[in-house]
Amino acid sequence: MGETQVTAQEGRSTVGPSPIAAEVAPRTADAPSAPPPAPGKTGWQARIRSLRMPGRPRLWFEILLIAVSYWLYSLVRNAVPEQKAAALRNADWIWSAEKTLGLAFEESVNHAVNSVTWLIVSMNYYYATLHFVVTIGVLVWLFRRHPGRYAATRLVLFATTAVALLGYYLYPLAPPRLMNGANFIDTVLVHETWGSMASGNFKNMSNQYAAMPSMHIGWSLWCGLTIFALASVPWARVLGLLYPTLTLVVIVATANHFWLDAVGGMACLAFGYAVSRVWYGSLPHRLPKRVPGAAQGRLTGLRAARLPRPASEPDPKPETGAEPGAGPEAEAEAERTAAGARRS
Repeated sequence: MGETQVTAQEGRSTVGPSPIAAEVAPRTADAPSAPPPAPGKTGWQARIRSLRMPGRPRLWFEILLIAVSYWLYSLVRNAVPEQKAAALRNADWIWSAEKTLGLAFEESVNHAVNSVTWLIVSMNYYYATLHFVVTIGVLVWLFRRHPGRYAATRLVLFATTAVALLGYYLYPLAPPRLMNGANFIDTVLVHETWGSMASGNFKNMSNQYAAMPSMHIGWSLWCGLTIFALASVPWARVLGLLYPTLTLVVIVATANHFWLDAVGGMACLAFGYAVSRVWYGSLPHRLPKRVPGAAQGRLTGLRAARLPRPASEPDPKPETGAEPGAGPEAEAEAERTAAGARRS
């Protein structure tokens, strides 16, 4: 059964070994194959490996992800108990620690900048807008110009923000402008501008005692380092470094943060980079700029005839109907069949 085959050749019948038996025989002679992997284990490993490989980002998914993530961030941040008494105690401790270090300069900066109306008003609007505008702009730039690095860099931002929420819960902190007995100026109220969600008409929309860590510093430093590492023109790299530096001046001058809050934001960002490094096996800027295999994917659907054929590959003869690799008898028979069809 299945061990012989009969081949018709010019009216004669010959008996030979079946190709099925010939193919199976060497396999059975080999050592027995390894047992199949446990069900589901290989599938999960492959799935995890695929998630750890940078892929081409999808626009609709990224817009939805960022919108939902920011909504959850705002919801969780504002749901954290304000714990006003603890927040004020922590602010007094931070201010005392900075005085001990000889680095309690926030009040001096706050009063000096507040004396220049146009400058402090500009800083109020800077604080309110660029925190979101620049961050979204960098995400869009990464999506368009560095798709292979987008997911890893986005993970840094998300991990940074997630650990900041833990800080808001564990260490409530009042900003300098809300301290008891301090001489800080709430620049938003004094100049009747808007620059803080915790001042004026917006104070009931945001947790006023979530100053540690500063995500203005965490996000701006993420933007600055990303631009510095990936931008190709020198002036853009310089601007990348100036942006978090100016943000530090703004958060201090407007009395929204202590400089130690900025240190907390930097620590959160370091955690974010560590998470991305562990997951992707490399820092974001060291990953390929483009998604591996994306160029080959664009060739899908093209006719094979348009691509150059290697010299070592036999050229099929579609006009005769013969298959590549067939014997001379089969080719001659195909040619006779084609000729008869043309005569008819």
